Amino acid sequence: MKRDAGELRVDFVSGAVAHRLRFGGGRGQALAKAMGLRAGKTPTIIDATAGLGRDSFLLASLGVQVTMIERSEKMYALLADGMDRAAQEGGELREIIGRMTLLQGDAKDLLPELSAEAILVDPMHPERKTSALVKLELRQVREIVGTDEDAVDLMRVALEVARNRVVLKWPAKADPIAGIRKCSHQILGKTTRYDVFMVG
Repeated sequence: MKRDAGELRVDFVSGAVAHRLRFGGGRGQALAKAMGLRAGKTPTIIDATAGLGRDSFLLASLGVQVTMIERSEKMYALLADGMDRAAQEGGELREIIGRMTLLQGDAKDLLPELSAEAILVDPMHPERKTSALVKLELRQVREIVGTDEDAVDLMRVALEVARNRVVLKWPAKADPIAGIRKCSHQILGKTTRYDVFMVG
């Protein structure tokens, strides 16, 4: 399949994802901690807003069975293509992809039919107030998936159905999403924070 140099592509084999797989710090990473991975504990996880699939891939590389939900048909097709290419590499990559299940649809509709200990929600983040431009790749994702105006509704559904926790991935300095309860605790990264809502 020919593509333009600037066209968005999901790549689990090289670049940033491969680097994070090799040198990312394993279960000590903020995402892994937020999702409840610890010694002897590997929860089942739903990534309700799959996007480029990078968080799901990282979690799957740590042994997690991850169900990814993507409602954009175009993004779903890009993810499926990226997963196929990674699986064809064989070895460790095939094993990791084997722990990832990709569904197409609206997470608000699909979540009540699924079961997971933890749910990750990473809606499109608000436009930056600063002049620094978001990376081209993320601008391209925004063009495809839109602005996720229903993030509050998705969070409410996730909070109802998760067995253990819901994690909201959000810019470190952004205000909390209005209309949902206060999180139980936060795990802070340099540019991203994870708002953790313990349930059940």
